[in-house]
Amino acid sequence: MDAEWVGADAPRLERLVARGPLLVHFFELAQLNSARALPYVEAWHERYRDSGLGVLGVHSPRFPFTRDASVVAAALPGLGIDWPVAVDSRHAIWRDYGCRGWPSLFLWSRGGALRWYHLGEGDYEATEEAIRTALAEAGAEPGQAPPFEPLRPEDAAGAGVVAPSPEVFPGGSPERPFDVSGDGELELDYAGGGVFLAATGEGEVAARLDGSELSPVAIGRAGLHPVVVHRCHESHGLRLRVPAGVELFSLQFPPAPPG
Repeated sequence: MDAEWVGADAPRLERLVARGPLLVHFFELAQLNSARALPYVEAWHERYRDSGLGVLGVHSPRFPFTRDASVVAAALPGLGIDWPVAVDSRHAIWRDYGCRGWPSLFLWSRGGALRWYHLGEGDYEATEEAIRTALAEAGAEPGQAPPFEPLRPEDAAGAGVVAPSPEVFPGGSPERPFDVSGDGELELDYAGGGVFLAATGEGEVAARLDGSELSPVAIGRAGLHPVVVHRCHESHGLRLRVPAGVELFSLQFPPAPPG
């Protein structure tokens, strides 16, 4: 991979696939789908690295404020990422792999053959089974523990979820932040399992849910910031006051089981 590396030291890829399977994870630090997949990647890394599984991240940005390598490097500890990450600011690696969204997972077997891939959220159990199979084929012992239990109810096989509201770009597109030159207030109705802000800068976003005040959202880093999380699919009215020091690019709503 011809890219700038952050986090852990840049790997020698030929050595990685000679040792065992390699999981390549494409993500965006301010994309909700990426954030929801990360705990699984972390769990697989922790469970299987001693058996020979290598993990690499590729940060292919969606927003202008996440394109810089220093921004990606600063975000990694908070995301729990301690493996090498390629900063794919021009989406060259993204195009080579044929990605269409975040997250995207590619599992290479020992020796460098593509063993498994999955585009988007879900199929976590099947992905882990593919990892275990690739480790066994490489002569490693993946252990007797069963695959991880779903980390969220909606991740279970056959679980039903309600589609959330579409993502909202208050500036008009993923390239432009919300214009706070006026009163800096944003009001909307939504349905889903909560609300997350893709934002950068520094300041506190005041929030009210159906007229009731929520704890302010402290923005002090580039990334994804939770406003409120629901256990099931709910519908609400949200009002935000965005200070001049904060650049708000999108509001994202996770899916959730029906109420």
